Amino acid sequence: MKTNYQVRYAAHPEDARSYDTERLRRDFLIENVFSANEVNMVYSMYDRMIVGGAMPIDEALPLEAIDPLKAPYFLTRREIGIFNVGGAGTVRVGDETFHLDFKEALYLGSGNREVVFESDDNSAPAKFYFNSTTAHRKYPDRKITKADAIVAKMGSLEGSNDRNINKMIVNQVLPTCQLQMGMTELATGSVWNTMPAHVHSRRMEAYFYFELPEQDAICHFMGEPDQTRHIWMKGDQAVISPEWSIHSAAATHNYTFIWGMGGENLDYGDQDFSAITDLK
Repeated sequence: MKTNYQVRYAAHPEDARSYDTERLRRDFLIENVFSANEVNMVYSMYDRMIVGGAMPIDEALPLEAIDPLKAPYFLTRREIGIFNVGGAGTVRVGDETFHLDFKEALYLGSGNREVVFESDDNSAPAKFYFNSTTAHRKYPDRKITKADAIVAKMGSLEGSNDRNINKMIVNQVLPTCQLQMGMTELATGSVWNTMPAHVHSRRMEAYFYFELPEQDAICHFMGEPDQTRHIWMKGDQAVISPEWSIHSAAATHNYTFIWGMGGENLDYGDQDFSAITDLK
């Protein structure tokens, strides 16, 4: 097995206005989330969120404490949310084992213990996508399914944004320090997410897009509401959204995405919206 990581630094919004396509992609896009028998992660200086993925095939993959953490275990001073977006698999946490099927999630609180990812079937490997934020105290571990989620149905087929927002790792479902995560599923014929666009200066966010056919692509919009930029993405890729940036997308096919937030505020509805006609 192998653990790969990058450190991404934060940018002032006025500086980001001058970024070309290459710089935008280098700073905000996470192209390689899953690799066979590897753990990949990006340590972002936006609220120190770590975004990553583990794809065990014929070996178990431990979640290692990368050097920037300066800690004996990955979870020593962190909490983590894990979604399985592949075949069935298990997450071993100390002496406990959690089984995750497709689109099931797991929250782990902070504490000194090992975390190990495994697939049930090598021919259909699990894909564990995770977000991790710093934690000031330990909250109980818990598996979360869509049946546990708070579901908000939003948009319409006429507006090309008929979608279900499954709020799964949120404070209305279970306690966390700062991490909030969920999964939004777009209906067939719908392609727009998070529109009207918004920002939330109290939280940063990361989006992970999946269930997008290989021949299709997604255009993720970011930037200040009057200085928007775009990043073309494929399925199984993630993107970092600073607290000053909108985060919205349209694709050539419907898709599913996982959103994760870190910051000082746990209120999901605390957002500053921009009218669609005001975006530039």
